[in-house]
Amino acid sequence: MEDLNLNHREETILDKRALFIVSFFVPVFIMVLIFVQRGIFPFGDESFLRTDMYHQYAPFFSEFKYKLSHGGSLLYSWDLGMGINFSALYAYYLASPLNWLIVLCPQAYVIEFMTYMIVVKIGLSGLSFTYYLSKHSIKKKSGIVFFGIFYALSGYIAAYSWNIMWLDCIVLFPIVCLGLESLVKKNKGFLYAVSLGICILSNYYISIMICIFMVIYFISLHILKRKNDLRRFLLSSVQFAVYSLLAGGLSAVVLLPEIYALKLTASGNFNFPTTFESYFSIFDMIARHIGNVQIEIGLDHWPNIYCGVGVFLFTVLYLLNKKIGKKEKAVYMSLLMFFLAGFSINVLNYIWHGLHYPNSLPARQSFIYIFLVLYICARAYDRLEENTARDLKIALGVSMGYILLAQKIVNNEDFHFAVFYAAMIFIAIYALLIYLYIRNRFPATNLFLIALALVVIESSINMSVTSVTTIIRSDYIKDNKDVRALVAKLPKDDFYRIDKVERKTKDDGAWMNFRSVSIFSSTANAALSDLFEKLGNEASTNAYSITGETPLLDMLFSVKYAIYTGETRNTNISLLDVSGNSYLYEIPYTLPLGFMVDERFTDEWNLNLGDPIEVQNDLAAVYGLPDIFEQIETVSESSSVNFITDEDGEYYAYITNPVIDEVEFSFGDGKNKKSFKNLNRHYILELGTLDGEKNGRFVNTDSKNKGESIDARVYRVNYDSLKKLYYILNTNPLTLSKISDTNLVGNVHSVESTTLFTSIPYDEGWDVYVDGKKAEKIKLMDAFIGLKLEKGQHQIEFKYQTVGFLKGVIISGASIAILLLIYLFIHFKNNDFKFIKKEIGLREDEMEEIDLEDDEDESDEYDDDTDVKSGNDALSESDTESFENTESKDTKRDSKIVDLRIRKALTGTGEKDNKETDTKNDGDNKE
Repeated sequence: MEDLNLNHREETILDKRALFIVSFFVPVFIMVLIFVQRGIFPFGDESFLRTDMYHQYAPFFSEFKYKLSHGGSLLYSWDLGMGINFSALYAYYLASPLNWLIVLCPQAYVIEFMTYMIVVKIGLSGLSFTYYLSKHSIKKKSGIVFFGIFYALSGYIAAYSWNIMWLDCIVLFPIVCLGLESLVKKNKGFLYAVSLGICILSNYYISIMICIFMVIYFISLHILKRKNDLRRFLLSSVQFAVYSLLAGGLSAVVLLPEIYALKLTASGNFNFPTTFESYFSIFDMIARHIGNVQIEIGLDHWPNIYCGVGVFLFTVLYLLNKKIGKKEKAVYMSLLMFFLAGFSINVLNYIWHGLHYPNSLPARQSFIYIFLVLYICARAYDRLEENTARDLKIALGVSMGYILLAQKIVNNEDFHFAVFYAAMIFIAIYALLIYLYIRNRFPATNLFLIALALVVIESSINMSVTSVTTIIRSDYIKDNKDVRALVAKLPKDDFYRIDKVERKTKDDGAWMNFRSVSIFSSTANAALSDLFEKLGNEASTNAYSITGETPLLDMLFSVKYAIYTGETRNTNISLLDVSGNSYLYEIPYTLPLGFMVDERFTDEWNLNLGDPIEVQNDLAAVYGLPDIFEQIETVSESSSVNFITDEDGEYYAYITNPVIDEVEFSFGDGKNKKSFKNLNRHYILELGTLDGEKNGRFVNTDSKNKGESIDARVYRVNYDSLKKLYYILNTNPLTLSKISDTNLVGNVHSVESTTLFTSIPYDEGWDVYVDGKKAEKIKLMDAFIGLKLEKGQHQIEFKYQTVGFLKGVIISGASIAILLLIYLFIHFKNNDFKFIKKEIGLREDEMEEIDLEDDEDESDEYDDDTDVKSGNDALSESDTESFENTESKDTKRDSKIVDLRIRKALTGTGEKDNKETDTKNDGDNKE
């Protein structure tokens, strides 16, 4: 409280240090308070794991932590998707420099590291935006902190705070804008290049939107400039292009590997929309500025743009303020309208999201819109004295009228009737405080504290009502220790993959750090997704998994172990160990990572039969073996299928009707039931080990397609045929002698000129050496690495180097060097190429302070309609008196007097004062 000045001048209520402290800690305090109320660990057994944070981020952070702690490579990982380019996954999900602090966090508290890092980043967002506003506040009002808090706790943050990989860009965005303004106004591009470079490095995806806006904002800043011509604009454009390229170059070390990896994903294709359409009206979009409106994270495109209901008042006051230039108003209101159009019009929506339609999580660029709205509101607040009581009445009337009209017109289930009443109450109170401030009826400090309390209450309520959903933490981590204990006992000198039968996520391998088949990631290999669908495993746009596995696929994909929750009745696998309720089994017929195959495997096996069971049986057929999956007779009814098992065994089924997305399977007396969902992903249903001569039944439970008839085909595994195929394919296996993330060494014998098949996903980053010489790899099954070998014994070595990584290192290094050279050149040029700065009567820190504040006076550079206070208004009487009595003081060392002198000179307080200032400055220069 020592920084709180209880007088009537708002610019001195909080000093700069206290202002920034409040802007950081208020959002942090609000979030922690909500965590306490929700019972989030350590305040209870809940956890803030939401959406992708549950399914992706927690496992990826766990894998990152594990690699840092155990010396694993950050280039490749076997724990996801049969083997993935980890540097690409790092670039997409983990590239925030702050994430490296996880090395200090115990593995058991990875979730908490993520959770409270989100809280820190929310606080930093408030700090960065407040800092930005402090550079644009002519009157130095402490109330700019209100807008910093609303930026940190906006509807965008309420919707996407769990999306920790985006938050760095939200934090850095105000700094990037500040850097661009410095580039345009003062030809200083260092801050812009560095901040944008860190932005792109932290998350390239959100940075796409920032880069698009930088182009728009660059043009807008030049429109606002008063002194501008074609030559200046072209020169500035060249500087903008150079510094933007250098920013991209700074991030090349993570950006280039990511670009290569994304070409291999299902998102690598572009389908530009051919027609225009609008999702909703501008009126309905603006209504989402109302607080406590349910956030949108689905497919309905609604933007999450809440940033305090006070924006209704301040936007109108901004437009009515006669001292704010018309050109400025036109530019910023045009920008807002452009963003509103971008939320609603499909083509603009497609462009903003990097030439893709977002798969849920809509309007991901809306944080920029919020930034612009809060900026113009802060501009209005900074010049509030220049509005009249009549302006306030108009603003209140327009705001209340809109809310009442929205209550009547907006028909959306996200709007509870109470949100309109709450909005009007807050607007009325804000209007009253503004009126008291304009009329000077109440001490500014008291008004500030009341307003701060209201801001905290409003933002807290909105965040609490619309955000921070939880799950039970103990459920998410309950079998971690048991699984890790079982995996730790497995041999380290053999390559194998593990199937965790009951999974929390497709990324459980990364979460508990074992080699797995499944993955859910935007960097998932599209070729493997296509192959998995053909073979009967679950697959989608950005995921593929072991769900739908069969003994044959386990054999081909080196799945040697399975972890069950509880015991299994499957007699074809062997129990190895038990820890808690986790049971480790060994699968006996598992092929190694690589084995020799002939043309029957590579050329004759037909993967395009449509029915995955037929595809798997076809592999046995090309080797002259009976079907591995023997079909059981079924009887179809209108919405169900019945069958009778012929003998004890392992049974599977496949639903051929592509419309039905959910079925229920019951067996025996009907008490044993199991539901299968997402059948549109065309995976095989694992029914388990069933007794012979018992009834089975499938029922259509898809609520959207209740009347659809069901067609289910049921099969029993013929293990005799499976064993024979195993022995044929395992005749000449690859025996590994060295296994690491990026290097495999082994030996294999080829009886004739045949092909080495490996279940290593095809990636250009892998180089293969045969007997010490680099060999040309081939693509098998359109997804895996293969190798043609001559007859004889061979040593095979696989080495991995991420494509684009070395080029990225070189480009990033060169960009850093160029930026430093530019910085040093400008620094020495400004000092006449002298290494020691000449004493001019100001200390180094004083000169830096003056330089930072230069941006406040925009009268020379920007629209002449923009008002700059006169000297008598800019300086208080006490300041003027202090200034007049400086002749007897050592002005060279008194920073307060120097500041007064600079302010006096800038505001033009009269010819006499200017002459005196010039005389004093001349004296300092001579000295």
